[in-house]
Amino acid sequence: MQRPLIIFDCDGVLVDSEPLAAIAFERVYRKHGMTITTDIVGQCIGMKQADIITRIHELTGHAFPEHATGDFWVETQALFAEDLEPTRGILPFLQSLRGPRCVASSSSMKRIALSLEVTGLASFFGEEVFSTAMVKHGKPAPDIFLFAAERLGSEPSSSVVIEDSPFGVQGAVAAGMTAIGFTGGSHTYSGHAEKLTQAGAHAICTDWPGVERELARRGFIAGAHAEG
Repeated sequence: MQRPLIIFDCDGVLVDSEPLAAIAFERVYRKHGMTITTDIVGQCIGMKQADIITRIHELTGHAFPEHATGDFWVETQALFAEDLEPTRGILPFLQSLRGPRCVASSSSMKRIALSLEVTGLASFFGEEVFSTAMVKHGKPAPDIFLFAAERLGSEPSSSVVIEDSPFGVQGAVAAGMTAIGFTGGSHTYSGHAEKLTQAGAHAICTDWPGVERELARRGFIAGAHAEG
């Protein structure tokens, strides 16, 4: 019997980065003479950077200069190095986990690598880290999840995705995987769980002990802890 694959989103699931990312966007737009709020950026959670810029343009009319997109990385890198933390409870969860697992994120590989390194989580995933930059379509398309499952030799039906964004949940469901909505990050907002449920989440968990119980209930955790 195939062991389950557990797929983790990075931002807002493994690391508590969403508030910092929103601040970075707000600061960079302000640097270029445009005012946005962190709430607007919050509407774009789960998207890759290019899609966030497009969405902000749609919402505000602000067209960000293409030549300056590198400023987002500079600002994000500084904020993450200073203030980024893992989500509460993730470390003991990963320490007890056995079996296939990976990261599948909308962020760039360099941002994922920085996030995992700063928070001390990199060793739990090794090379099994995937970015939507590796596939044609970002979330909410299923591409990144199907790509990850193929790389690890797992069937979608034996895979579970832990996501904090409606876009990510939609992608997981479209991939034919079990989707667990996670609301344990500090960016959780009123109506967050409802939006994840509407996106198709099979369960909502507010913390990592809750995720562990849900995985056990569905038979994923037993497979993940199997030896060999």
